[in-house]
Amino acid sequence: MITAVAPYRLKIGEVAAESGLPVKTIRYYEELGLLSPSVQRTRSGYRLFDESVFNRLAFIKRSQSLGLSLSEIQKILAVRDADQVPCGMVKELLVHKLEAIKEQIKALEILQFELQGILSGWQDSPSHEKIAQTICPNIQSEL
Repeated sequence: MITAVAPYRLKIGEVAAESGLPVKTIRYYEELGLLSPSVQRTRSGYRLFDESVFNRLAFIKRSQSLGLSLSEIQKILAVRDADQVPCGMVKELLVHKLEAIKEQIKALEILQFELQGILSGWQDSPSHEKIAQTICPNIQSEL
């Protein structure tokens, strides 16, 4: 008679040690439902993880490094957990991130130009009249 071997389950400390993530982070991800299929609770409330947790944690870390939020990652994982490939969704999110970054770069370039202009006309000793009317005349116009 052949008996099925139960899958090995890892405790949260083991997952933390192998993944390099703090226990607190893993708990938080589990509370958000990001680790759902790979975690089970014992009757006494302990979390036990299967090996698939490492794939999910690696995906979460990589997605965050690309600028995706945990709520976006949660939606991607929900698609995957429904046995669908979420690559189209991921691409769409990354395209939006890229556009947002381009806008941020434009805004930073404008700020850089403005700061260069302010610094090029900087007065270490503005007139007493200007000081009386502003907090820092170098960055404020007179009222």
